[in-house]
Parts: sequence; structure tokens; C-alpha cells
Amino acid sequence: MGRAADVLGTTPAFLRAVGEAGLVTPLRSEGGHRRYSRRQLRIAARARELVDQGTPIEAACRIVSLEDQLDDALRLNREISRKLGEHGTDT
Repeated sequence: MGRAADVLGTTPAFLRAVGEAGLVTPLRSEGGHRRYSRRQLRIAARARELVDQGTPIEAACRIVSLEDQLDDALRLNREISRKLGEHGTDT
């Protein structure tokens, strides 16, 4: 967790807070250390940007969560559109 906090330029307390808010759920090593994926670090960094701009942490986590859901929906929409374009729209 300390290394992840250093990479983000934040504190372990901030990472714990975004974890408690349910924004990221790191895996645990055998020794009990939190292990963050690159995606989780990007998400935490985005929350940090919002907090640095004055957004309360709970609101920042909700905003980032919604942004992430929107990205997933847009990606799925592009995939479906591409598949429909490949196979035609006749059913």
C-alpha cells in the first residue's frame, strides 16, 4: 500500500478511504499486503484529482464509479455496433 500511495503521490490513508468507499478492492498477498492493479491505481488517481479540486471523497468515489460504468457501457456499445456492422442487421 505504501508503494501504491507513493506512485499516486498520496497517502495510505487515502487509499484506505477509497477502498472503504468501495471504489477499489485490492487483492491481498499471502502476507496480507494490499495489491493494486494498474486499473485500480488509475481509478484511485482519478479520485485523487477530484479530491484535490475540492470534491468530498465520497462524492469523488461516486463520480469515478459512474465514469467507469459509462466507459464500460460505451465500450460494449462500440463492440455491439461493430458486430452488427460485420454481420448486417438482418435477423
